[in-house]
Amino acid sequence: MAFLEHMKKRRTIYAIGKNVNLQQTEVEQLIKDAVRESPSAFNSQTSRVVSLFGQSHYNFWEIVRETLRKMVPAEAFENTSKKIDSFSAGYATVLFYEDQDVVKSLQEQFALYADNFPVWSEHSSAIAQYAVWTILAEHNIGASLQHYNPVVDAEVAATFDIPSNWKLRAQLVLGSIEAPAGEKTYLEDNIRFKTFN
Repeated sequence: MAFLEHMKKRRTIYAIGKNVNLQQTEVEQLIKDAVRESPSAFNSQTSRVVSLFGQSHYNFWEIVRETLRKMVPAEAFENTSKKIDSFSAGYATVLFYEDQDVVKSLQEQFALYADNFPVWSEHSSAIAQYAVWTILAEHNIGASLQHYNPVVDAEVAATFDIPSNWKLRAQLVLGSIEAPAGEKTYLEDNIRFKTFN
């Protein structure tokens, strides 16, 4: 039941801070281990991860802020900027990418499944994201999953020297839990599940 308890502990935490009780190297190792052990179609291991700490973490969220400043109406930007502030207040950001060269190679090798490999790549990314999020929760580190791609992709790639074949899929901002998540509600089982014998 330990794994299920960790799943229950993993929640979207928006109120995060920099007071993480682990060393940066320990957080990095948790991320690496979680991604390494995440399954992928044909063991393709398409997931790529960029971990941003310190100034790099801050710089990423400034890229997001300045990109959105050009897109969001001026009268609504203050709320957007405050949201970015809440992410900048965190300890680190994990950028999840998928290696498109690997996907294309698999499409060429296994033409019968060519249409499926991009979908399976998305599955692999989701599993890696969830694994990292859950292992962080196990260590009392809060996180929330964000999706500012693709509008920030080009500048982020240039800033952090990201290979052109890596496709940004999600950003997991993490830090100390400064306020708990709200209560979670669940749909009734009869809506979500069917069982046949």
